[in-house]
Amino acid sequence: MKEIEKMKAGQPYTFADPEVAESGRHAGKLCAQLRTMTAHEPGYRGVIEELIPGIPPDSTVVPPFHCDHGHGIRIGRHCFINYDCVFLDGGGIRIGHHVLIGPGCHIYTPEHPKGHEQRRLPQETCHRVSIGDDTWLGGSVVVCPGVTIGKRCIIAAGSVVISDIPDDCMAAGNPAVVKKHLNPEP
Repeated sequence: MKEIEKMKAGQPYTFADPEVAESGRHAGKLCAQLRTMTAHEPGYRGVIEELIPGIPPDSTVVPPFHCDHGHGIRIGRHCFINYDCVFLDGGGIRIGHHVLIGPGCHIYTPEHPKGHEQRRLPQETCHRVSIGDDTWLGGSVVVCPGVTIGKRCIIAAGSVVISDIPDDCMAAGNPAVVKKHLNPEP
């Protein structure tokens, strides 16, 4: 199995592998292009579609935007991702439909080894992050590797989400905890 396949499969992989490194260089180049654009410029759509294949035409990622690969991000319809977000997407980031992501949010899938000796190696493991339909992340939310946030959730600004959040919940804090259960609208 290739290292990039291991990365996507959640297995330990070598991030110094040439194919993985090239994927990062390609994304870095496209993110650098986005830093000189607004979401309303004619060339924006072509760059964002190359960076995030399959992004729906009715979803917007406002530059500046930073990611390490781009091809690991799946965005649903009618999503809005505000300024200055960072998505480390090696393990896959799945965003549902009608999701709002505030400015400065960070979503991380990579995790370095726990042992200090292993951290000296160019190796890590990535864990998928999923965000359900109709969810809103306030500004500066951090979502850690392997987390699933349910549908119709609100995550308060500045929260650090280290564990799963069920559907229809408002969560806040560091670490984020459920503060309130929301009643879904009919």
